[in-house]
Amino acid sequence: METLVHRDALVRFGYALSDPTRTQILLSLRAGPGYPSEMAEKIGVSRQILSNHLACLRGCGLVVVVPEGRRSRYELSEPRIGRALDDLIGLVLAVDPSCCPDADREGCC
Repeated sequence: METLVHRDALVRFGYALSDPTRTQILLSLRAGPGYPSEMAEKIGVSRQILSNHLACLRGCGLVVVVPEGRRSRYELSEPRIGRALDDLIGLVLAVDPSCCPDADREGCC
């Protein structure tokens, strides 16, 4: 049985994964908690851009912030998100390259 809550959760997860930077953040947090300045450097974006994406991911309910004195640590909001990412990474798709030749570029498919 599908509920509105299930559908909304999947839409939010899909929206989060639709952006390469947000996807990189989620994959980084899948490995363990992270600090914004370190994540920005690792991913190769400015702290402001990372902050905007983290706010989006918090709004989607996918990450949480844990205050640590003057710093803030981010982590996945629950372990099942990491397991879902593991499952998606392990998924093998048969794709038609002519359908979406620029799939690695932002804005395609």
